[in-house]
Amino acid sequence: MATSFLAHEKVWFDKFKYDEAERRFYEQANGPAAASSRQSAGAATGPGGDHSELTMRVASLEVENQNLHSAVRDLQQALAKLEARLSTLERSSPTHRATAPQTQHVSPMRQVEPPAKKVATPAEDDEDNDIDLFGSDEEEEDKEAARLRAERLRQYAEKKAKKPTLVAKSSILLDVKPWDDETDMAQLEACVRSVQLDGLTWGGSKLVPVGYGIRKLQIQCVVEDDKVGTDLLEEEITKFEEHVQSVDIAAFNKI
Repeated sequence: MATSFLAHEKVWFDKFKYDEAERRFYEQANGPAAASSRQSAGAATGPGGDHSELTMRVASLEVENQNLHSAVRDLQQALAKLEARLSTLERSSPTHRATAPQTQHVSPMRQVEPPAKKVATPAEDDEDNDIDLFGSDEEEEDKEAARLRAERLRQYAEKKAKKPTLVAKSSILLDVKPWDDETDMAQLEACVRSVQLDGLTWGGSKLVPVGYGIRKLQIQCVVEDDKVGTDLLEEEITKFEEHVQSVDIAAFNKI
């Protein structure tokens, strides 16, 4: 049954007819140009197709070259006409006309003699030397400025001398330890307070138990930092070797 169907179907067997009809339709629609293009395309597919195509390109380039030459020639002619017209306008304008220069009579130059220099007499020279416009005033101003500077320095020195200077002081709490519990603590405190130094002021004191019946002396003092140091204070107190075993700084505060 399939073979009978293909026997009646003529589409694929008549394909060349449809192609030919399509070609004719497009040739009629596009005109003779399409036909010539198809013929040229068919010729290009032959053995001499490359040579003919090259020849056509060269011919088209020659035509374009001729067109460019003609365009350049036209432009040159237009430019020449424009220059000629411009030169004509310049010649016809009134401002372009050259006027003859007017000559003026110039009188000959006379030589001018310089004014005679007046010779100064000795009397006039003495008068000029006596006149001093600025020298004396400058000397007076220098003396006045020096006097004012000296006065201000003196006032500053007096003010600085009257101003009280701040003295740096420190508060020190000392722990003075005896040798044993048989040491007389009253005598030990008297020995410590007997240390008198410039800038040293003794304060309050108390006895603090250490252990095994031994007590230590805790005494306050105020010292001037520039005059009394802790090393000097310890050295003076430890000189009392019969009563003092050691000296320690328990507290140190700046005032």
